[in-house]
Amino acid sequence: MPPDTGKRVLLDASGVRRALRRMASQIAERHPGEGDLALVGIRTNGIYIAQRLAKEIEAIEGLRLETGIIDVTLYRDDISRGRPHPLVKRTEIPFPVDDRKIILVDDVLFTGRTTRAALDALMDFGRPALVELAVLVDRGHRELPIRADYVGLEVSTSRDESVIVRMEEAEGADEVLLVGPGWKGES
Repeated sequence: MPPDTGKRVLLDASGVRRALRRMASQIAERHPGEGDLALVGIRTNGIYIAQRLAKEIEAIEGLRLETGIIDVTLYRDDISRGRPHPLVKRTEIPFPVDDRKIILVDDVLFTGRTTRAALDALMDFGRPALVELAVLVDRGHRELPIRADYVGLEVSTSRDESVIVRMEEAEGADEVLLVGPGWKGES
């Protein structure tokens, strides 16, 4: 049987909006009126998701949350595999991390290694009172004991499939795709 080379849309634009609205509601419910809460998006799509969650929470709670950006490139445990010159981008956390409640935000949770790297990077900025994790998609296959506190969509995948998240801010459209190993992208 030939490999699956197709794609399946897991979330379209309205599905992404609903998932983010639901996640924001859960965050607001767990942290009502808490001014010491901040969102830190993991580059790249985690940035856009964190910014949108902050807007949704502001609409729900009337509370404006600070947001930051973290780059985990130098904290990855696979940095020596395949990338001789990793492209390191800027981390921007314009607020004190010490004693803050921080929600790390990413697009896809897979093995847990990116989240582990983000935790290591975050600790270089201080000692948060609490760290939680929000992800748009949890696809399983964890290699580390990490779980998300807020999840937009849980989906079962095989290890050779990929979850692709496209965000309006970067690619002009919101969608989440599940693609097979032979998928070559849009034609």
